[in-house]
Amino acid sequence: MQKGNIGVTTENIFPVIKKFLYSDHEIFLREMVSNAVDATQKIKTLAEKGDFKGELGDLAVHITLDEAAKTITISDNGIGMTEEEIDKYINQIAFSGVTDFLDKYKDNANAIIGHFGLGFYSSFMVSDRVDIITRSYKDASKGIKWSCDGTPSFEIEGVEKDGRGSDIVLHVSDDCKEFLQKSKIEELLNKYCKFMPVPLVFGKKTEWKDGKQVDTADDNVINSIEPLWTKSPS
Repeated sequence: MQKGNIGVTTENIFPVIKKFLYSDHEIFLREMVSNAVDATQKIKTLAEKGDFKGELGDLAVHITLDEAAKTITISDNGIGMTEEEIDKYINQIAFSGVTDFLDKYKDNANAIIGHFGLGFYSSFMVSDRVDIITRSYKDASKGIKWSCDGTPSFEIEGVEKDGRGSDIVLHVSDDCKEFLQKSKIEELLNKYCKFMPVPLVFGKKTEWKDGKQVDTADDNVINSIEPLWTKSPS
């Protein structure tokens, strides 16, 4: 296992993120799902260009809630990441004058997220720890697990992972328990992710049986990937 520090120019950026983005902290799910969708779109593009010869398989993004474990997991079968890519895109955040900037834009979370490319780090607004379990689409790639508890230090190690793609596991903090409610996650997915271009699966469809809601065998697909202009007006 390797340990290291995330490349930030402030001693600890995460309390700053939580402090200034708190009023809009529900956007974390949009950011996590958007990243998974981007990774999925990239593998499709590589396949279309002939740069990826393997089976594409299931290209849906799966969002899984485990109330007992207090986790939200966003899973994709996209391009995945190598250890070098994790170091480049996750560990190296180069902030300059970040506190001044955050203070200036503290009422506009989207400006902060967009300016710094902070999408992934919005996960720490609701999490005590975040794990990335990933494997690149590239030949001979192996599974990698990256973990961070909201301080600038991280751990990275090799793990078994079948197939390409990434699982982002958010260990939800006690002060954000509302995000462990199925109804809350479904609400946010419908609010922010309804028109994303790949299927988003959140659990199974339910039906009434013997006076209660039970899961069926069918995936609960949140979004419609059919363009609006192809639908007949109702």
